[in-house]
Order: sequence, then structure tokens, then C-alpha cells
Amino acid sequence: MYLKKIKFFLCLSLVLGCLSTVQAEQLSIPKNSRKKISTVKAKDKTSAYLFVYFTGNRKEEEQIRFALSSDGYNFKALNQDNPIISSQKISLSGGVRDPHILRCEDGKTFYMVVTDMTSDKGWDSNRGIVLLKSTDLVNWTSATVHIPTVFSKEFGNVLRVWAPQTIYDPSVGKYMVYFSMLKSEKGDYDKIYYSYANKDFTALETIPKQLFFNPNKTSCIDGDIVKAFGQYHLFYKTEDTEKGIRKAVADKLTDEWKSVGGMMQQTTSPVEGAGVFKLNNSNDWVLMYDMYTSGKYQFTKSTDLEHFKVIDQDVTMDFHPRHGTVLPITADEVARLTNKWVSVSSVFESAKAKGLKKINIVVDTVAKKVCLPVEPATNLSLFKPELNSFPGVSVKPSGAADFSKGAVKYTVKIGGKKSETYTVEAVKNHNPVLNGYYADPEILYSKKTGKYYIYPTSDGFTGWSGTYFKCFSSDNLVDWTDEGKIIQLGKDVSWANRNAWAPCIEEKKVNGQYKYFYYFSAAQKIGVAVSDSPTGPFVDLGKPLIDKHPNGINYGQEIDEDVFTDPQTGKSYLYWGNGYMAGAELNDDMTSIKPETVTILKPDNTYREGTYVFYRKGIYYFMWSEDDTRSENYRVRYATSTSPLGAFTIPKDNLVIAKDPKAGIYGTGHNSVLQIPGKDEWYLVYHRFNYPKGITQGDAAGYSREVCIDKMEFSADGGIKQVIPTHKGIDPVKL
Repeated sequence: MYLKKIKFFLCLSLVLGCLSTVQAEQLSIPKNSRKKISTVKAKDKTSAYLFVYFTGNRKEEEQIRFALSSDGYNFKALNQDNPIISSQKISLSGGVRDPHILRCEDGKTFYMVVTDMTSDKGWDSNRGIVLLKSTDLVNWTSATVHIPTVFSKEFGNVLRVWAPQTIYDPSVGKYMVYFSMLKSEKGDYDKIYYSYANKDFTALETIPKQLFFNPNKTSCIDGDIVKAFGQYHLFYKTEDTEKGIRKAVADKLTDEWKSVGGMMQQTTSPVEGAGVFKLNNSNDWVLMYDMYTSGKYQFTKSTDLEHFKVIDQDVTMDFHPRHGTVLPITADEVARLTNKWVSVSSVFESAKAKGLKKINIVVDTVAKKVCLPVEPATNLSLFKPELNSFPGVSVKPSGAADFSKGAVKYTVKIGGKKSETYTVEAVKNHNPVLNGYYADPEILYSKKTGKYYIYPTSDGFTGWSGTYFKCFSSDNLVDWTDEGKIIQLGKDVSWANRNAWAPCIEEKKVNGQYKYFYYFSAAQKIGVAVSDSPTGPFVDLGKPLIDKHPNGINYGQEIDEDVFTDPQTGKSYLYWGNGYMAGAELNDDMTSIKPETVTILKPDNTYREGTYVFYRKGIYYFMWSEDDTRSENYRVRYATSTSPLGAFTIPKDNLVIAKDPKAGIYGTGHNSVLQIPGKDEWYLVYHRFNYPKGITQGDAAGYSREVCIDKMEFSADGGIKQVIPTHKGIDPVKL
């Protein structure tokens, strides 16, 4: 007994000694070491966001892309908006869409699932999905799942498999993959199914079962599930009488889901691809969705996942995403992504500043030089480009700099990469004259206001899918003011809600008062709206002015209208057509044509679209655009006539403007013309591919255009001298 007590006290002393040693070691940790431990823990907290998306319906757009944000509102594309994974390597179809990314329960593994599909084969052409796995967000392994092959007995007749997503199911300890499917059975509709993935996330191991039963028995697609407030919330797109995003809730993933609330989207435009994520260190949730006919995303915010308000005014992106998801990520994960996908070029191209023509920034990585083009009124002595927009990137200097005396040196440090120093200059080129993507410019000098106005197509939307028109004003042709939207399809135009293209305007006195007749293309029809002011508000006629082919024409489109008032007679004429050129005299009301005057005009075989007519010294000039607006060879030609609807004389050298590869200028076309009042002084207003990136964008260059102005001159015989497109543009022109 005595020996046992001795052993007990010896053991107790050893334990206490060990505890004392541990406590002593903890107390003796230097302050900087304790901070280091705290920092490591802090790094495990999510502090930024990864946006995973694709960009469109072309094969080169059906690929996975990444973007980063430090606040969940302002996103910057990684890898200069190029794919981060090749669809050709991971899919059966050669294309992927609808990427969804998930952080696994271990906190360090990531699963991504995508639709295996190329849309050019048809919307019922895809039968499978792709499963991807990564431990660092940079390197990914993948496996394809072809549903009718894997589950041939149950789903051998499946027509399409869309928009897969993944969530952990704690009730079975497995990852659920859910997606919509449509079978070829008569009366079937898209339903949301689920299956469980195997432990390696390389296959589906259970036969798909229906997850959600829509009480209205109509198609449901694009499901997105989040867990919050003790329940699972399923956001899905429905094809009910009211099409859009609805929500259902359940206590367990495989319980019965109950639909709650009304429509979740905060827009009347068609939507799909709902994605929900929680903001870091906040009680706010973001519901975003793809406004696929409008060419943009909408972001909304909520604290209860029931009531949402639009926050588009707070959101910026330097890319055009389609159906994707956002994942909160840590500082370490940001560092890995920036080290891999952020370049010095992308840092400078992400610059923001008042007066900066952001889409025209030029970065020369060989010479290590950067050109920041700015608007003419910019104060170069206090110019402050904000360059540090990527998480994990530092740029010095960070404040305002004096660019009026020449270039300024900037040093960029990206994650663990070596610092690089670039010489940066700010340059006041006048072209493009409008800051942003715009095309098909119509220019007007208003006798009423004494100002100039440009009415363009709002560009930058995939597939020319813009839905509104804007107006810009100037008193010198160099400094332009955005007057805002003047017509919104759907809202202001009841008969069309898509493809707002190529407007023109005519100022005319009616009963002693100036009226403005605004003509526009929408849904491949031509409309007209009227206002008392060149900046609106405009009231639409309520129906199309032109909505069918002229007699004898069975091809082309009813677009690209132009109105010309003959100074010799005071009569006004409407011209239009893609693939053909038509003209007709307008009635005095300017909102209808005289059917008996419709004439099919006959330029040569270079004619494509974009007719523009003007008069000078007894000659009627007819201009048009040749080739396709997506082509670098898009250019302007002309013919002359002795009447507004007469036969053409086509000069031997009738090229008005064309590309200048040495200057990096391409796709110069669809123009209007301005004569300075009271003078024989003329200017060509046209669009071109975006400089400098347009020529590298493929078809996207055709909807990434910008408006320019250069001087136009005539030879002694009245011929138009070829205009050389410039970056410098014109000097201010004041009356």
C-alpha cells in the first residue's frame, strides 16, 4: 500500500511537471510567434469569392472560366476571361455549361460539376455531365457520366441532362449530385433528379430518383440548394404560367419539398440559372441569376431568403457571365489562383479611374509599357488610376500621380511572384468618342438646342442582345455627355423586347414646333417613336412601321433604317434592309410610308447593310457597309444618284473607310455623316472593333464595338476621299 502511494505521488508529480512545462512554454512564446499562429487561423476564414461561369452559346464560350472578388460585388475575370480548363479535354461533347462549385466537408477539397453540352447540336442533344475534383482550385481531375449508358435500363431514353449541382447529404454521409432531365416519353417534362456520387467523385453510384415534385407538373430546371435557418432551400426555374425562379424548402434533402412564396426574381425579363451565396462576415445572402435574353446578370440581396432587393448598382464585372456559381474562398486560395491566373497585363487592364477609357488600355509586356487612354477633360496632373482590384495583388504607388509631365513608374507584386516595374503613360486620344461599347452611330445637329447628339446601338451584349437605346450630347464633338436611356424595349415598346439595333433620328418642324422622329430596329422589325426633345422622352407608335419583306424580296432582315430629308423638296425618305436595300417616301406624319413608292435599290454586290443617305452640291450620296460586322474587313462604300430613289452611279474607287492594321484598327463600318451647319465641312461617324482587343476576340468582336469620328473630305469632282481611321480623332468643333 505504501509503495502504491509513492508511485501515485510520483506519477502525479510527473503530470503536474508536464503541465507546468506546457504552460511555461505557452507563456514563453514570443509575441510575434503568437501573432503568427493567429494569422494562420485567420487565413482559414473565407475573405474573398470565386465566380465560376461560362460565357455563351458558341463552342469557344462553352468553357469554364473563373473570376475573383474581394467583396462579393466587384468581380474581375482571371486569365483575362479565357478558359481555365479545356472543354475538349474533359467532356464528351467538346463543350461544357452551367458550372457549379462546392467546398467539401473537409474544407480543402473542391467538387465541380458541369453540363456536358455544345448548344450548336441542339437543346436536346446532351445526355451527360462532367464531375471534377481539386484540392487547390488550380489542378483538376475529371470524369464523364453519360446517363443513358450508365443507367440504360431506367434512363436509356433520356433526351437531355441539364445544370448539375452538388451538396453534401449528412443523412447518408455522401455527396448528392442533382440535375434536371427530360425523357422522350410522351407527356414528360423536365424534372429535378438526384443521385449519389462514389467516394472518389468519379461516378454516380445510385439510380437517379426524382428530388422535387412540382405541384403544377410543369418543367423545373436549374436547381440550386443552400442550407440556412435550419432548412434546405431549393431555388429553381419553373415553366409555369409565370415563368421564373421559385423556391421550395425541406428539413432533409430527400424529404418532401414544399413550394413557398412567389417569384423570386426582381425583373420582368426572362431568367434562369439561379445561384445563391452568403456574404462573408455578414447576415446577407445574394441571389443572382442569368437574364439570358438581356445579355447580363442581375444580383439581389436578402437577409431571410424570402425578400430580395436589386443591388445591380453596386455590382461590376469585366466579363459577361452565363449560368454560374459563387464560392467564398480563403486568402491562401486567392493566392494560389492569382499566382496561376493573374498577370501584370490583367492588373493594368483592370484599372479604374474617372475619365479612363477602360476598354482601350494597351499593355506591352515586352517593353513593359502601359498606355491609359483618358477622356479629353481629364486632369492629368492629379490622375489616380486604381490598379489594386485583385485580391492578393499589390501595386505601388497607390495614390494620385502627376501624368502631365510624362510617364509614371508602377511596381506590381502578384502573390508569390517576383515584382515587376512598368512605365505607365496617360494619353488623350479622342477616338473612341464614347466611353464603352457602342455601335451603328447616328449623329444629329439639333437646330433647337445648338448641340450635337449621337444615337448608337448599345453594344457589348452577347449575340447583339441589347434591349435599350441611349443618347449622348456634345457642344464640340469631342466631349460627350451620357443623357441616359431614351427607350427600353418591353417597357417603352410593347411589340418587341429584344435586339435593339441601329437607330436613326430626324429633326423636323411641325406646326412651328420641333419634333424628333426616332427610328429603330427591334426584333428584326422597324419602329418609330416621337418626342419634343432630342433626349426624349420618346413615345412609341405602338406598332412596327416595317414588319415584313418588300414585295419581291424573300431574304434578309428588316433592320438598319435611315431617314433622309431632301433639302431640294422637303420630302423625307426611309431606307432599310440587310441583304437588300429598300427605300420609300414617308408621309407627312413621318410615322408611315407611301406604299406605292417602295423601291428596291440596286447597289453592287458589296452591299450588306447600314444604308446612309446625304446630299451635297446636287449629288445624292448613298453609303453602305460591306461584309459582316464580325469581320475585320467590315467597311464602307458609296454610290451617287440624281434622286433620292434613283439609279446609282458607282465610282471606280468607292471605298470610304476600311481597316488600318498598322494602327490596330479593324471592322470600320455602319456610319452616319455630319455636315457642320453653314459650312462645307464634313465628318464620318462610324464604329470599329474595340482597340486593342477586338482583333483577338473572334466573333465577339462583332458585338464589342466602339464609336469614332474622323474628318471626311471630297475631291474636286465630288468623289469622297478615302478616310483613314485614327486613334487621335478630331479637334473640338464649335459653332
